[in-house]
Amino acid sequence: MGSLSFFRQMLQDVRQQKLRTALTVLGITWGTVSVSLLVAFGEGLEARIRANQRGLGENIVIAWPSRTSLPWEGLGKGRRIRITEEDVEALRREIPQARFSGEMSRENSTFRRERVRITPEVSANSPIFAAMRNIIPAAGGRYVNDLDLDRRRRVVFLGDKLKQDLFGDQEAVGQTVMLDNVPFLVVGVMEKKAQDSSYSGRDEGKAFIPDATFRGLFSERYLENFIFQAHDASATPEVTRKVYEVLARRHKFDPADKEAIGMWDTSEAEKFFAIFFGTFRAFLAIIGSFTLVVGGIGVSNIMYVVVEERTREIGVKLAVGAKPAWIQRQFLAETLTLTAVGGVCGMLVTFGFLAVFPLLGLDEYVGTPQASPLVIATTTALLGVIGMVAGWFPARRASLLDPVVALKLA
Repeated sequence: MGSLSFFRQMLQDVRQQKLRTALTVLGITWGTVSVSLLVAFGEGLEARIRANQRGLGENIVIAWPSRTSLPWEGLGKGRRIRITEEDVEALRREIPQARFSGEMSRENSTFRRERVRITPEVSANSPIFAAMRNIIPAAGGRYVNDLDLDRRRRVVFLGDKLKQDLFGDQEAVGQTVMLDNVPFLVVGVMEKKAQDSSYSGRDEGKAFIPDATFRGLFSERYLENFIFQAHDASATPEVTRKVYEVLARRHKFDPADKEAIGMWDTSEAEKFFAIFFGTFRAFLAIIGSFTLVVGGIGVSNIMYVVVEERTREIGVKLAVGAKPAWIQRQFLAETLTLTAVGGVCGMLVTFGFLAVFPLLGLDEYVGTPQASPLVIATTTALLGVIGMVAGWFPARRASLLDPVVALKLA
């Protein structure tokens, strides 16, 4: 009976103050949409940037042999360090906590197929290179494998853009292309991937061949660079230190000479993004919550008006024995109901927008906003807090009315 009385009273208030109630609910709805969409866009943007970052590889370190900057054991500085595949093999043996791959490249080789001539970058490496660099073969193809290296096969793996330039919409796997007038069999095409970072161009426009084949074809011995990836990302600094020690011992330079081998630790970017986007999401949530607070103030104002209009009713209830706590709970429940209605409407609008947004084709630029559990939990928590605060003070005022004074004022 009490709950029916409560709902009847609330509906009566809504009918008497239709415009004011509608504007109040609209304020909560708009605030909910602001909070949820801002946080959702923050998460979508983070997912997009992280996906682009993973296109280069996850927690890898790229190393370039350079020149010494410190004298060592009677040897002067400025000596050029040249790394070979034997050095990479030594790193594999002495540092089992990580995996390694050398890379050689060439930029002036010509690819020819029928009337199409292109000069892409050719990257020569080992099979593990693809796993570390997130180079995934599209269905029906493969990357170069160990047998290709052992037999020095003339096989090539194409970036998806290079494949399109050479073959268009035709099937490429199993076809032959000419690399500097030498026939190479296409064994795979890279699956399209997002990639923002690079150190020698995007993978989509490259050709990848076995390093053994490259050395035999172009008489190359020295690696342009090598990459490594610790099995546990937290061990990357320790692995990096050991790499310097092993190479310093083999090439006679100071292990503390960071100029001898230049390194780019991509895991540092992951740490930066974790801090940056945590702060960024919090900032967006705060900005959106300001709008929701304004809606909460509107709810509080309308409840103060309701208390004023129902002063006589409150006085009668108190006079006949109703406890102040019951009066307080009644008005607080009305406030939370209005807040909940506005919140539900806001979430429905948000879900509708999130369903339509992917059709706009903007994912490449701003990502796709996501209604993750974090978005829903953040919005729900803010709604609950604001609803409680907005309803507490009017409800408390109603419960503290003196029955005699309330009946006189009415």
